[in-house]
Amino acid sequence: MDILDWLSHGLSNFSAWGIVAYVLITTHITIVTVTVYLHRHAAHRALDLHPALQHVFRFCSWITTGMITREWVAVHRKHHANTETDDDPHSPRRQGLGTIFWKGTEAYRAATADRASIERYGAGCPDDWMERNLYARFPTTGVLTLLAIDIVLFGFIGLTVWAVQMLWIPVLAAGVVNGVGHFWGYRNYESPDASTNMLPWGIVIGGEELHNNHHAYPNSAKLSQKWWEFDIGWMWIRVFQAFGLAKPKSTGPIVKQVPGKTTLDIDTAWAVLNDRFRLMAKYKNQVVKPLIKLECAKADQATGKLFRRARAALCREQARVSPSGKRRIEAAVDASQALAAAHNLRLRLHDIWAKRGGNADDLLAALRHWCRDAEATGIQALRDYVDELKSYTLPRLAAA
Repeated sequence: MDILDWLSHGLSNFSAWGIVAYVLITTHITIVTVTVYLHRHAAHRALDLHPALQHVFRFCSWITTGMITREWVAVHRKHHANTETDDDPHSPRRQGLGTIFWKGTEAYRAATADRASIERYGAGCPDDWMERNLYARFPTTGVLTLLAIDIVLFGFIGLTVWAVQMLWIPVLAAGVVNGVGHFWGYRNYESPDASTNMLPWGIVIGGEELHNNHHAYPNSAKLSQKWWEFDIGWMWIRVFQAFGLAKPKSTGPIVKQVPGKTTLDIDTAWAVLNDRFRLMAKYKNQVVKPLIKLECAKADQATGKLFRRARAALCREQARVSPSGKRRIEAAVDASQALAAAHNLRLRLHDIWAKRGGNADDLLAALRHWCRDAEATGIQALRDYVDELKSYTLPRLAAA
C-alpha cells in the first residue's frame, strides 16, 4: 500500500458503511461507559461492578472522553444536591436552554475548576496508581491516542471519525440530557425539579432519556419505570449480571401492598415515604382527575371549562406552577369545595413527605392525622386513596 492509498483509506480499507458502523459501535461503548459506570455505579452506587469491568470502563472513559471519574461524579452529585438553583452546575432553568445545550461542556469545565466542590462531592472514587499516574494526570493523552488510532485505520477521514467521537458526549450528555432533559418532555413523577423524560425509549443516550424517572429515584440502577419504557443501559447491566460482572443494588423503592391491611403502622409510614413519587402520581390519577371529571359533570359550561384548565396545575409540583397556573388553581378551588379539599390535602401530604428527615413517630402521627381528615371529607376517591395507603408495608413485614 502506497502513502496515497493509506492517506485515503487507512490500514482498514473499510467501506463507508463500515466506517459508519465503527463510529456507531465506539460511540455506543462510550455511552454505556458513561451511563453504567460513571453515572449509575460511580455517582449513585446503584450497582456494583466487577473490578475488571470497572478498569475496562475507566480505560474507555479515558480514551474516548478524557473525563476524570472523580470530577464527573462530583459535578453530577452537586447537580442532584442543588438542582434548579444557582449552585446547580448546569441548569437550563437558571442559565438558559441555549447556554446548556451549546455550551454544556464549558459549564462542566467551570464546575470542575471548583476544587472544593470536587473534594466534597467526589468521595469514594478511584484513587489507585492508574488513576493518579495516568487517567487523572494525562487526561488528554487518551483522546489523542484515539485520534492516532482513527488516522491509522481510516487515513484523513479518521479526523472526521474522531471529531464525531469527541462530540458525542458533549452534545448528547452535556447538551441534550443536561439541557433538554430539564426543559422538554413528559413527567411520570412530580419531583421538585424540572426534570423530564425526553423519550420513553432510552436507546441513543443509553437510557438517560428517562431523566425524570432518574431524578425521582436517583439510586435506581434501572431508569425505566413504566412497562412501555425501555432503558438500554439496564439491558447491558442485565447482560453483565448474567456473566457475574454486575450486581444491581436498587431498582427503586421496594414496597409491598397487602390486600385487606387496614392499619397505619410505622412500616406503612416508611413504605409510603419511600414510594412518595409514585403515590403522588396515583393521587393525580386516582383523586384529582376523577374529581375534576365529577365536578365538571355537575357544573355549568363555563365552570367546567375553568376546572379543566386548572387540572394540570392542580397536579403539578407547587414550585413549578406558573403564576397563571396559580390563578387557575385559585379560581377552581373557589368554585368547588371538593377540589379545595383535595388540593389542600395534596399540599399537606407533600409537606409531610418534605419533612422526611424528622422523627419516625412524628411522621406516623402526621400521616394518621392526614388520613383521618381525608376520610372525613366524604369524598369517595379520597377514601379509596386512604385505603390504598393503609395497604402499604415493607417487604420483610409482608413476608412474615
